[in-house]
Amino acid sequence: MVKVRKRGAVYGVIGLMLCVAAYLNWSYVKTPDDLVVAGQVDDELSAAADAGSTTAEAVSADDYFAQSRLAREQARDEAISILKETVDSASADDASREAASAKISVLAENSVTEARVESLIKAKGYAEAVVLIGDDSLNVIVQPPTGGFAASDAATIKDIIVSETAFSADQIVIVEAG
Repeated sequence: MVKVRKRGAVYGVIGLMLCVAAYLNWSYVKTPDDLVVAGQVDDELSAAADAGSTTAEAVSADDYFAQSRLAREQARDEAISILKETVDSASADDASREAASAKISVLAENSVTEARVESLIKAKGYAEAVVLIGDDSLNVIVQPPTGGFAASDAATIKDIIVSETAFSADQIVIVEAG
């Protein structure tokens, strides 16, 4: 009975961490000055932000995408850390260890898939994209093209995702970064 409660607690914490990561990906954006202090922006971007140039909008958009990727990776690393503790725990039963190992594998596969889909979206001419894979959905945040985001853009992105993943078109949510 105690093992079941521990396992439930571990799964609950993992689920909570993933929810926090999703929330941070959608709502948390640091200013360019905060990113410079944290060492997240290279010298060219910080120089452009300091100069107050007309690329300030592009810099903040790039910061949003960089921050989203960073938050996603940090949340994933924390989840993997907790799962590794379960795998390495002497008190965990074999089923818990196997489930934790399987979840680590899924997270690693999702990470590779997210990077691949992001690269393919960028190769189609979109400046930035962040892909977030959930259990039964895939969310994409895309920087819209200069002419605006059209239905054909959504179709192009969905085609990429459907061809590269096991998700169907109705499981894909595309959000325009604004």
